[in-house]
Amino acid sequence: MTLDPRYPIGKVQLVDYSEKERDAKIADILFLPRMLEYAVLNLDESQIQTPYRDGGWTVHQLIHHLADSHMNSFIRFKLALTEENPVIKPYLEDKWSKLADVSNVPINISITLLHALHHRWHRLLESMTEDDFKRTVFHPEKEKDITLWDMLLIYAWHGKHHVAHITTLREQNSW
Repeated sequence: MTLDPRYPIGKVQLVDYSEKERDAKIADILFLPRMLEYAVLNLDESQIQTPYRDGGWTVHQLIHHLADSHMNSFIRFKLALTEENPVIKPYLEDKWSKLADVSNVPINISITLLHALHHRWHRLLESMTEDDFKRTVFHPEKEKDITLWDMLLIYAWHGKHHVAHITTLREQNSW
């Protein structure tokens, strides 16, 4: 069986709410910045500019993408907790990955940002009740409501998904 390089840990699995699953996913949010830091430890600039697969983003772009994506998700959580089913604003990830704040900024800036962001996000998630996780946002591109529970599952997976892109690249190249 050939591993799909786009999904080194498989696709996200949406499961029913449970306290055990909740605690595990909240821990994933808390620990992502450390996992990411470890994944890029001792990589040189040439390695950081290497795409994780043919046609894929570079390690550099992946790290800045995680910051962009997770900032958006954190804001979406806050909107859903303070408004009734707010419409979220999709964004063009590929175009964002080519902007100057990605191409001209070292990865440590986004890693530092992720440490602060995930600390706040973790605190917010810990304070949420089961009913809070049932709150929704409306995604206009998908034309459907998404619960905060499903968003937690998606973003806990999302961080590990991109870390696995980097660690798989390292393994393949014996870095």
